[in-house]
Amino acid sequence: MTGPRPRVALVATARPTFAVDVARERATQARELLVALGAEVTGPSGLVMTPEDLDEAAGYSFDDVDLVVNVCASFSDASPALRLYSEVDVPILLWAFREPGPVGDRLWLNSLCGANLFGHALVVHAGRVPHLVHGDPGEPAVREALTRALAGDLPAAPALPDVVGERAGDPDAVERALGALRGRTLGLVGDAPTGFTPSRYDADLLDEFFGIGVDEISVEDMFQRVAAVDEGQREDERRAAAAAQPSLATLDPAQVALSAGVTSAMRSWGEDSGLSGMAIRCWPEFPSSLGVCPCSSLSRLADAGTPTACERDVYGAVTMMLLEALGSGTTYLVDTVDLETDDNLVRLWHCGAAATSLAADPSDARQDVHCNRKIGVAGNFPLRTGPVVMARLTEDPERGGLRLLLASGESVPEPNRFQGNTAAVRLDTSAEAFVQALVTGGFPHHTVLAWTDVRPALRTAADRLGVPVIEFTTAESTRSAS
Repeated sequence: MTGPRPRVALVATARPTFAVDVARERATQARELLVALGAEVTGPSGLVMTPEDLDEAAGYSFDDVDLVVNVCASFSDASPALRLYSEVDVPILLWAFREPGPVGDRLWLNSLCGANLFGHALVVHAGRVPHLVHGDPGEPAVREALTRALAGDLPAAPALPDVVGERAGDPDAVERALGALRGRTLGLVGDAPTGFTPSRYDADLLDEFFGIGVDEISVEDMFQRVAAVDEGQREDERRAAAAAQPSLATLDPAQVALSAGVTSAMRSWGEDSGLSGMAIRCWPEFPSSLGVCPCSSLSRLADAGTPTACERDVYGAVTMMLLEALGSGTTYLVDTVDLETDDNLVRLWHCGAAATSLAADPSDARQDVHCNRKIGVAGNFPLRTGPVVMARLTEDPERGGLRLLLASGESVPEPNRFQGNTAAVRLDTSAEAFVQALVTGGFPHHTVLAWTDVRPALRTAADRLGVPVIEFTTAESTRSAS
């Protein structure tokens, strides 16, 4: 490389609950590669994981560099993105790594999902469009992409598609479904987790578009409800759960009993308040203060017909309610965590709240400890195979209001790749372009996965609501929106 050395500010973000040693090793390799490619690299030398780390990183100047590279060494919430980059007037490149670790182990890094969360925060809340590189430091394609980026040729953000498929054959049925949502109530537990920008919501938008209200209680209120569950009710739920999920017998009986109390409390709250769905702040308080993970409880409620969303994702829960009102059947909220370009495949995952009816083999929907917290109770089984739809209502950063993301594909058989619930989905569109668009288009890290194709009804519902549709699919299977 001739001429002045490109100046790069590198920040490596991570979270202590993931494989920190691996994250640190990858971050070191990333820095070494940028130096080897001729860059003058500044920025904190260690991983940014704590508030103190973030304060230190904020002390570095990003105004006199040519490029900011945020290495998503593992998953992290979006606090660093908003704190460090909201006012930075230089390009921001997010670098996500591939997932290491053996089949069936936990997600070691969840790096791609972290980049997705950063992208949403930057686009929706800071008005910044980041760029994305995905792959490990030793990959030739990554080296080539970084070489071009250092020369000013950053990876292009793919244009969002403007072709939408066919509408519903019975639009009146869609009207009835939308009408049935009006007056319903979504139960919320707790505030949005820190740095989880997709978990923020506008109650006025919910009322304007869907007529859905909210019943919001604190995490502490929910814990009081759990404590108030009488022993007989808790034991009845424990017995019912054990009959439906025999693998509970392998777990700590105290945690299984506590999980039964959580399920009973949530069910009673839902019945008392007339809830049609729930969005729960599932961490950190449930595992750190109550001593149990609520994943299996959310699964039990989903099996009983109540859509449940973790991380208090309100728009995710409303998407589930909309899909199920249109006939999708039970759905699941997932992260996009893995990309295999050669097979045009993405892996969709979450840490164990899937309804057992969604298991590849419902008779073997194993319950286990949580993949990161190592306490009970969370599901650990692969998700159902066959045709799938991905959907997500989210903020529209250009026009205001909401927009609807749609994609489709085939969930293919494979062992449960990551502890929790995983689906390997071969998309009907370019998987690489889809992942690039998720991050650079400011879409949330959560989408809703359904096994019944309700896209025609969803498109019609979006028309009725005035919600623009961004649909990723093959050109052959769509028709112009006109």
